[in-house]
Amino acid sequence: MIQAMIIIVLAALIIWAVRKTVKKSRQGGGCCPEHEETVKKQGVEDRDKSHYPFKATLEIGGMTCDNCARRVENALNSLDGTWASVSIADRRAKVLSKRPPDQEELSGAVIGAGYVVTGIKIES
Repeated sequence: MIQAMIIIVLAALIIWAVRKTVKKSRQGGGCCPEHEETVKKQGVEDRDKSHYPFKATLEIGGMTCDNCARRVENALNSLDGTWASVSIADRRAKVLSKRPPDQEELSGAVIGAGYVVTGIKIES
């Protein structure tokens, strides 16, 4: 009797796991919860590139979807005097800045958004 109950419980768990896996493969999954709203892109007010003489490129780890890229971009754009563009394909953020970029400030923004900076290149 006990063995039959154990078998029924195990069978139910296997069926539940298979259904969850199939559902996740059809609807997507990964880093962001299913059916999560799209993260709204935060723009910058000053869109004149000539006002941003300094450049930096950040290599970012942990991004797996467009929402991840927007989170990183929004975090960098929230810094005073920066304008960022993030590519999920390259896993990089290109940051334009009105003043010389502060590596710790840029890294802190990315880390605060929940991602990892794996490299920074400052351009003049």
